[in-house]
Amino acid sequence: MKSISRILMVITILLSSINNFAQIKNLKTETVKIYGNCGMCKTTIEKAGNVKNVATVEWNKDTKMATLSYDDKKTTPNEILKRIALSGYDSDKFLAPNDTYAKLPECCQYNRDLKPIAKSNTTSMDMKNEHVNHNHHEMSKTNTSKDQNVTPLKAVLESYFAVKDALVKTDAATASIKATELEKAIKAVEMTKLSTEEHNVWMKIMKNLTANTEKIAVFKDVAKQRETFALLSKDMYELAKVSKQETPVYYQHCPMYNGKGANWLSKEAAVKNPYYGSQMLTCGSVQETIK
Repeated sequence: MKSISRILMVITILLSSINNFAQIKNLKTETVKIYGNCGMCKTTIEKAGNVKNVATVEWNKDTKMATLSYDDKKTTPNEILKRIALSGYDSDKFLAPNDTYAKLPECCQYNRDLKPIAKSNTTSMDMKNEHVNHNHHEMSKTNTSKDQNVTPLKAVLESYFAVKDALVKTDAATASIKATELEKAIKAVEMTKLSTEEHNVWMKIMKNLTANTEKIAVFKDVAKQRETFALLSKDMYELAKVSKQETPVYYQHCPMYNGKGANWLSKEAAVKNPYYGSQMLTCGSVQETIK
């Protein structure tokens, strides 16, 4: 009887998998390595990667290999691996935030051999091979001074400044458009090109950063946009602090907003308040200069 029950269970799982694949259109598959230890890891990894009718993940705890099946019109392997990293599990492309890994059950805390490292446009996407095959000190010597001073997050920061400028003008429509551009810049970030510090902060704030940007894009009311911009600015400050800037970035503070005060980033030392616009354009001060 037990043998029959096991057979029926296997058949049920296979039929379920076939049904899931059948519902995914534009189906593509890819095999990648994801680090973990046990059956609990398998449950978490697959739950994090799965999206109904869009993506399924099947992970083998013995080989550490995962099969990603996905609709290539709606998602990418990178998006799937990002979600898995945010749940605590490293792959060769995306590493879990340290605090998320630390919260995994003891049985799930696998050996972490990979370290996030910055890459140039010509280097491999494989983090493990990159770490083994290249002398990082020699690589840094060959970079131009311009490359050393430009962060892969430049487009994100520039789009953020554009949202800020629209709020300074109390222009809700433009703020919405610029927030949509910021959304695209966030999604376009290649995490494997981030430095260790940038990578750690990015993994910590990415979820909230994306959510608040989407809200600003949707809101038509400038007051609601400004409330969300205050939250967005907290995360952008953390990001700017660990990113190399071509020019100084000024962290500015308005003591009046919402009775508690609020901060923002600017490329200009002169205060132009995004929370009040022309009503109190110069209300505020520079708290910190980020170089």
